[in-house]
This record gives sequence, C-alpha cells and structure tokens, in this order.
Amino acid sequence: MFNTKSDYAYTTLRQRILAGQYEPGAVLNQASLAKEIGISTTPLREALRRLMSEGLVELDAHRDARTTPLTAEEARDLLEVRRSLDPLAVSLAAERRTRADLALMRELLERVHPLGPDPGYTDLIAHRDFHAALYRASHNDVLISTLDSLWDKADRYRREGLQDARSQVERDEKDAEHHVLVDHIASGDGEAAAAVMLRHIDTSLGAKAAHRLSGAGARRPANV
Repeated sequence: MFNTKSDYAYTTLRQRILAGQYEPGAVLNQASLAKEIGISTTPLREALRRLMSEGLVELDAHRDARTTPLTAEEARDLLEVRRSLDPLAVSLAAERRTRADLALMRELLERVHPLGPDPGYTDLIAHRDFHAALYRASHNDVLISTLDSLWDKADRYRREGLQDARSQVERDEKDAEHHVLVDHIASGDGEAAAAVMLRHIDTSLGAKAAHRLSGAGARRPANV
C-alpha cells in the first residue's frame, strides 16, 4: 500500500530501472509514463526528482527525463569505495553481531542464488537484503547508510557485468563466498571475513562491469 501517488510512481519506476526494463540513457517520456501508470504529471515529476537524488535519473531544463548512463568512471569509483567499506563492514560485524543478526543472515542466505544473465528485480533484492544484513551487523550507522546508498547504483553495473557470461564455476564460487562470510562472522573472525569480502568484491559483477566499460568506453545513451 502506498501513501501517495508519488510513492507509487517512484517505486514502479525504480523497480523498472533496476530490473533493466529501461536501458541506461533511455528517454522517459513524462506524458506517456503518467498515462501508463495512471497518475498526473505532478506526482510523476516528484518521483523523478527522488530518483534523480539517487543517481538513477537525469532531468534537464526542458523537463525531459532519462535514465542515467553507465560510465567507466562511476563503475571504477563504486568499486574503489566498496573495496574499502565492505571489508570494514564485515570485520566489524564479526566483532559486534548479535544472535538476531546471525539468524537474519542465515535466513536471507537461503534466498540468495548466483545471478543469471537476466536477473529479475526479486533476484537483485535478495542479494541486496543479504548484504544489507551483513552491513547492519556492523552496528555502525554511518557505514550502513553509506553502503546502502551505493547499492542501487551498483545494481545497474551488476547487470552490465552479466553481459559477459559467467561459468558455473564462477557462480559456485560466489555462492560459496556468501556462506563462508557468514561462517567467519559467526565465529568472530573479522580478519578472515574481510579477506573473503575483498576477494568477493574484486571478482564481482561490478568489477567485471568496470573492466568491460573501461575497455569499450562509457555506454552511449540508448536511442529511444
């Protein structure tokens, strides 16, 4: 249930963007979108401004909207930040996790599976929820907020990374790393958890996207 029409539009568009329904750089016709969603343009513009604040949409002076293009620079920046902050989060989680934290991690781990070539929104959310549980177990509010704010942008680059097919061995390794991370956090071994997380980031879909985009250049806006 949504409190406002703007909330409904925001959630709908956000899910479509993260699920890849709109390509990076795609033009979003506000009149058509408002009619399709069943709202007026005013709450739609409010939703678009929220998406712009998250870096998912761009608005120009003429009120045109488009999904933010993917760039090699942003892919690199996201990777660099995550290489520093994700290992820190799981290291702190190993020191500070509670029984409730561990129970939630294990529950969410059961829902996480290696992403296929065309993951749906539900698949991406399962990964987000699991990693968010690791972050929350750090009990560092600033760190948790920072990592959460990076996640939506990072999801779009994960989809880009999937353009290069992953072998079953690679997918099995990612799955194993998730389980080992929980084991190290549960045993209180922060150093081991940080090492696994660093390897997890260095071989992630985000890392693949950074490599892919740096070789081919930034993706050009889609012609819509």
